[in-house]
Amino acid sequence: MLKQDHSQAIQQRIDQKTKPLGALGQLESLAHQLALIQSQNQPQPTQQITIHKPTVLVFAGDHGIADEGISIAPSAVTQQMVLNFLAGGAAINCFCRSNQVEMKVIDCGILLPVESDNPHFLVQRLGSRTENFARQAAMSVEQVKQGLLLGNQAVQQVIRAGSNMVMFGEMGIGNTSSASAILAALSEHSVEQCVGYGTGISTQQYQKKIQLVKQGVTRCRGLDPETVLAEVGGFEIVQMVGAFLGAYQQQTPILVDGFIVTVAAYVATLIEPDCRELMIFAHQSHESGHQRVLEQLNATPLLNLGLRLGEGTGAALAVPLVKAAAEFYNTMASFADAGVTV
Repeated sequence: MLKQDHSQAIQQRIDQKTKPLGALGQLESLAHQLALIQSQNQPQPTQQITIHKPTVLVFAGDHGIADEGISIAPSAVTQQMVLNFLAGGAAINCFCRSNQVEMKVIDCGILLPVESDNPHFLVQRLGSRTENFARQAAMSVEQVKQGLLLGNQAVQQVIRAGSNMVMFGEMGIGNTSSASAILAALSEHSVEQCVGYGTGISTQQYQKKIQLVKQGVTRCRGLDPETVLAEVGGFEIVQMVGAFLGAYQQQTPILVDGFIVTVAAYVATLIEPDCRELMIFAHQSHESGHQRVLEQLNATPLLNLGLRLGEGTGAALAVPLVKAAAEFYNTMASFADAGVTV
């Protein structure tokens, strides 16, 4: 849990800026959160919030449930998109370039492996893809444990290399089905409340998706998080959960992306509740289950742009707001400095 020693002094610094109290809205609470994180174990509250080498890790994995025809594309597209990431041609690459965000791509277990010597590509395969969770467990508990460890190690490596703010993105045909199943199994929400249209399936596919997700959820509703991940999870989702826990261990803030990443965040909070304090929620996506999981986390996102792409795009787009919150905290004059009296 974050120590609150400096919370009052940080809030006082924010309140003394040349503006009405609370006039910068969510940027004020964001600045307070960042300052509190960066003041941990310091004798005085930080006077300068630093954002250094913000980095997005894109976790890729394939899902056996994709064989059921409930996505707009086959699993082979996951490999094609990983190659697109590495070539710099995806939306996440564009937003990373425009906002000076570094990027790494992680093969957590895609159907068709990629051969690449790109230094920003990590291979951490838990298998070639998960099993079809509508019919059987997606993976073993041993694979879950290994995935949590690998995700933890990946993010800690990035933090040790100098990043003090991380983001996670994902790529995997069928992964909205897995995220919906995890949310329904671990919360009080019904499957119908958790399942959405993903990247744009038909109404017929949507109805089939609900039935298949129900088959998986029935096996594991109310069980512990690791068992639920084994039953209905994805290799990329498991590694993201581990990455959230790794960032928490390093007291590093995480800018949380859309539905699938937020479900991983939710699972992480069930394993380590205190990691919630390190999370900054970037946006609310168009996927119906995202609002449900944001409610579970008592989260108010910074943006609502109707996004439904994944990849970490929403998190990368929120980086300028994080930098703006840091800048006003660092350099905006106080009433006393500016000679303004009210």
